[in-house]
This record gives sequence, structure tokens and C-alpha cells, in this order.
Amino acid sequence: MSDETTADRVDPNSDASRITLREGMHGARYGEVLLVTGRLNRIEATVYNTLGLSDCPDDLWRALDPEAIKRDYRARAVILNGPRHFLMDKVAIADPGQEIFTFGGLQMRRLASVPLSLPAVLGGLRREPYRERTVKRTTVYVYDQGRAVYELIAPDGVTYVMQSYSLAVDPALTEADLPTLGDRLKLPAGWRYQVRRLEEEWSLRVDGEARVIQDDLDNSYQRVEPSSGADDRTGG
Repeated sequence: MSDETTADRVDPNSDASRITLREGMHGARYGEVLLVTGRLNRIEATVYNTLGLSDCPDDLWRALDPEAIKRDYRARAVILNGPRHFLMDKVAIADPGQEIFTFGGLQMRRLASVPLSLPAVLGGLRREPYRERTVKRTTVYVYDQGRAVYELIAPDGVTYVMQSYSLAVDPALTEADLPTLGDRLKLPAGWRYQVRRLEEEWSLRVDGEARVIQDDLDNSYQRVEPSSGADDRTGG
């Protein structure tokens, strides 16, 4: 579990009145439950995360019953996302409050929401690798100097940096596998995978909306926006 402190703001222009800063995040294991609610053009998945409460023990994660959760929370659908391991070193996130939700034997906090289209819901909420989705959250991800970062580069040059790797598809995946992960991925035409080592600390800021994609092994990447400090990044 990571250390926790608080600060006043993520960014001077942020609407968040308070943030939570968590350090020692690199390698931290977590799991998420997404509850799909709403009707017609106002459907969204609310994201609940074990961050700061547990390291998502495998026995409790495997015991989760999506149908029981769906019934208990009166949701349209339930998506289990994990277990995963974070790759950044620090996370500052707009404080959603201290309310604790329990799913099976796992405690979680509400951290974000994901708008969904009606066709996506009617289609069974299938995961679509390399398709960008919007996640509503206000965060700063910090990668330490000297840290290796793993990136997907789209054909138009847009960069997505890996924020977490997943054990959902390959339970044996470890961080040691990431430098050569590109050899395993079924990248769309024109996409490429690269590894860089940072020569200085790198902060990625999102104020309100993050754009995220997943590869075909379910690893998650955040789009690097010009306003996130990408122009200051360095690496070899």
C-alpha cells in the first residue's frame, strides 16, 4: 500500500478543491470494478479501485461475482478490470471523498467515470484494443528520473504512455517482460511500440478528461497531451 498525503490543488486551473498524493506507486497492485448505469445517451461506467485500501489479494479478486454485484448495486452491467500493476511513481488525484464501497471481500473507492455509448452497451461491452476512450478524472502521473517508460505511437504520431500492465489476459506477465512486449502485441498497421528511459522527472497532467487505450493484452496507456508537460520530457 502506498504512502498518502494531501495537497490543495492538482493545477491552478483545476476545478478540484483538494487532491490526494500517493507516493511509492511503481509496481503497486490493484483491481477495479466498473458499474455501468444510466439510460439511452447518459450511460457511464463508474470506476471503483482498491488503491490505498489493499493490494487486491488474488483470492478475493477471483471470488468476485459480477452478477451478484450487478444485483446488489442495481447496475446495468459490471466489468472487472484487473488485477493490474501501476508503472508511475506518484499519483495526484482529485479527492472523490472517503466513502468506502465493498465488492465481495474487497474494499474500494470511487475514482473516475467512463462515458459509454448505447451501441457499446448493446454490443456487450466488448473490449476494443487500440481504440481511444475518455475517462473522467483529474490526475497528475509522475514518472521518476531514470525510469523506463513504455509507449505506443499511433500512425499520426500521437503518443500513449503505459500507466499499468494487466494480468487479466496473461497472469504471468511481469514488468521484466515489458521491454520486449512489442514483439508480442498485434499492433494495427502503422502503430509501433517503444521504450524510453527518462533523463529527468516527467509529469503528465489531466484536468477533467483523460484519453486512454488498451493493447491486446489489456495493458492501459494514457494519451500524452501537449498540455501535460510532454514538451519537457526527455529520454533515450
